[in-house]
Amino acid sequence: MEHDFESLISGFIKDNIGISKDFLSIELSNHLKQNLQSLMKQNLMKAAGTGNSDIISHDKAVRSDSIYWLDREHDNEYENEFFDQIDDFIKYLNRSCFAGINSYEFHYSLYEAGSFYKKHIDSFNNNPSRKFSMISYLNADWKEADGGQLMVYQNYNNQKIAPEQGTTVFFKSNELQHEVLVTQQQRMSITGWLKRDN
Repeated sequence: MEHDFESLISGFIKDNIGISKDFLSIELSNHLKQNLQSLMKQNLMKAAGTGNSDIISHDKAVRSDSIYWLDREHDNEYENEFFDQIDDFIKYLNRSCFAGINSYEFHYSLYEAGSFYKKHIDSFNNNPSRKFSMISYLNADWKEADGGQLMVYQNYNNQKIAPEQGTTVFFKSNELQHEVLVTQQQRMSITGWLKRDN
């Protein structure tokens, strides 16, 4: 796993965004996707908003995905396996980069065909605890025509990243503007933030 951890960190240091094609195994990705699909069938996915619990807005002209927050208290075998991997990554990140990360939050994210998320940044003005953003994709056999790419904006190197199964991206929450382009197929991911008390 440390090779995949280093891929995220070295890419971040070089280009402000780390990308690993194998951070999640295909097996784990498939189990997490099945969990998400089960939640969808139970109508447990909820419309996503923008902002945090202090200031939240639901505007489908800005963001049209649905989410479900992960929690170890759900006692789901595969979600806990995902959390174990995140714990290991944070230990590696803190040891190698002195990042001081001491908590995190993650949710499933589901974009139905026609959905999108306009350009935004992940850090809140009223709560800067989010330090790094991480997104892990669960979509098998994704094609260019399916859309739904993560578009990351930088002055010198804009990047369009396909939401392919197993791929994970990693970047500073308060620095990079990004958006989810309109998807033509059902698009599934786990999105979250590594946090540090200020």
